Amino acid sequence: MPIVVDLDVMLARRKMAVGDFAAAVGITPANVAVLKNGRARAIRFSTLEAICRVLDCQPGDVLRWVPDEPE
Repeated sequence: MPIVVDLDVMLARRKMAVGDFAAAVGITPANVAVLKNGRARAIRFSTLEAICRVLDCQPGDVLRWVPDEPE
């Protein structure tokens, strides 16, 4: 998948537990796991805004594009 979610990296940098993060953002820990594992198909801008507010970061700190390997 060309979009990589670096949420686990940001949580480690901020020394924040998943449960605390989920509560602060307003999502379930299960949804945090879906984001962290790259299984999410979409994210609402309001959720992305809350993630950036809680982690004090930019969207590019959490999401990045990686090109597919040529076949």
